[in-house]
Amino acid sequence: MIIKKEHGAGGEEMDRFLHTTVLKNLLHRRCRTGLGLDELDDSGTIPLDSTTLVFTTDAHTVDPIFFPGGDIGKLAVCGTINDLAVMGATPLALSNAMVLPEGMDVSHLEEILRSMDKVCEEAGVSIICGDTKVAGDSVIITTAGIGITENVITDTGITVGDRIIVSGTIGDHGIAIMSHREGISFETALQSDVAPLNTMISEILCYDIHAMKDPTRGGLAKTLNEFSEKSKVGIQVNEEAIPVRHEVRAASEMLGLNYFEIACEGKVVIACAPEDAEGVVETLKRHEYGRNASLIGEVMKGDKVLLKTRVGGRRILEKPVADPVPRVC
Repeated sequence: MIIKKEHGAGGEEMDRFLHTTVLKNLLHRRCRTGLGLDELDDSGTIPLDSTTLVFTTDAHTVDPIFFPGGDIGKLAVCGTINDLAVMGATPLALSNAMVLPEGMDVSHLEEILRSMDKVCEEAGVSIICGDTKVAGDSVIITTAGIGITENVITDTGITVGDRIIVSGTIGDHGIAIMSHREGISFETALQSDVAPLNTMISEILCYDIHAMKDPTRGGLAKTLNEFSEKSKVGIQVNEEAIPVRHEVRAASEMLGLNYFEIACEGKVVIACAPEDAEGVVETLKRHEYGRNASLIGEVMKGDKVLLKTRVGGRRILEKPVADPVPRVC
């Protein structure tokens, strides 16, 4: 077997690759009694005496490195912060490892670094270590992050009756980048939703939250299917309730894409107790990044994700095989 792009695209091909190649060759996959590679959650955990350390890492390669609403630096920092936050953790510090192409304009690198620092200021974290190499023909940024929590939130805590909430419009990030690549213009500027969500997420932790995930590669479809698979439940969502921008619908139709499978970089999908759903939505709506929050579905018995369509029918919402929009994160 040879490595293909699909093996890193976040869909079923990557899942198979992780189990058949990566995990079977790494025997030391957890620290103490914490979460490790076997759980394939957004972060791993290290139990300490009075709290839990949450640790995550992510590599980012995006084309172009500057896109409407952000750049590769902002994307890298936000992605790591959000992976910690959806585990219920308070992000503390990040690392920054950069592989830069020879010939890159230093002013572009400085712009990326300033962008990273601006996000750190907003999120209340610092970049405290890193590494720099020069190789290849594209920018690759890998950020790792640590956070702390007394209550780890995993993908496996969902129960029948829970409600499913999304914090805003889906598909913005991937479609913004793809539209920029393809030269598709709209009456209004479509921008990536990339943003640090830790402050907003911290405001809903007072509710009974059973699972959270940021729907990056594979989008909402992948996230809901992972909820279903890991918690062994069925999920039904209402297409009418799912917020989608007109520009995202239009571009998806033009490009032959399914916006349920398109990456978001500033949204969170939440499963919570039914009695807390209204409070979670109201709290999200008070935040800049949650203005379009919506209750989109509920958890039921079963093992599939069902989409109630606008015309009243139901169809299975499957996990994507690979990321339909490559190199967006």
